[in-house]
Amino acid sequence: QMLMLPGEQYIAARMTEVDVDAIHGARESLRRGVADRLNAQLTRLYHDNASNQAYAPDAESAGRRRLRNTALSYLACGDAPDAIALCDAQFKHADNMTDSMAALEILSHLDTPVRTDALAAFHKTWRDDNIVVDKWLALQAASSLPGALDDVQALLRHESFSIRIPNKVRALIGAFCNANQVRFHAADGAGYEFLADRVLELDALNPQVAARLLGPLGPWRKFDAGRQQKMKGQLQRILESERTLSPDVFEIASKSLGR
Repeated sequence: QMLMLPGEQYIAARMTEVDVDAIHGARESLRRGVADRLNAQLTRLYHDNASNQAYAPDAESAGRRRLRNTALSYLACGDAPDAIALCDAQFKHADNMTDSMAALEILSHLDTPVRTDALAAFHKTWRDDNIVVDKWLALQAASSLPGALDDVQALLRHESFSIRIPNKVRALIGAFCNANQVRFHAADGAGYEFLADRVLELDALNPQVAARLLGPLGPWRKFDAGRQQKMKGQLQRILESERTLSPDVFEIASKSLGR
């Protein structure tokens, strides 16, 4: 817990005006600084907390796994080849979901072929378990890589996703818009347009889920002028849609604009 940094959403909630890019840049700079300065200690921490015992769910074992995976997340800063190899080895040889998911989550933020192979292997293994597949979708949606939105768009057409299933919507669309601050709030407004498109699509299928998805556009006043304009523009586009809106979506969108 002491080694973990506060999340970008936590930091943003404490700013009068949210500077998305500055938060992401500063946090990543600090992570890399810690990783560079403490590389030897973090490497030792990772290896010292490995276990050759059978998986145990007790608090001490869980703490060791958490500490080891936190050390690995720092070592992987900057796409270091040795750290990518460690992630790959942990993913392939993990005997528990915690270590497997931890390695996959770290890889999800790295631009490497290992990431692609691991995601495919994980889905092949767990494709019949809806709960695990939802985690797989959410993990990709939260990736900090520049192509995250393109990946999410592609996953909308994936066999494991259906816009008619609320849990899938929350896992993919909800995770991108709520848990991926730097990519959802991209300055070009593509994330906002994506969300508005999905809200309009969902409103005809499940108005309650569609209305809840609108949440990330509500605090538009906390952002810079450019993002404010784009967020308001998408709320306005929803309200001016040619199709009849559900009362749920209309209420949330209109209240978000202060009407």
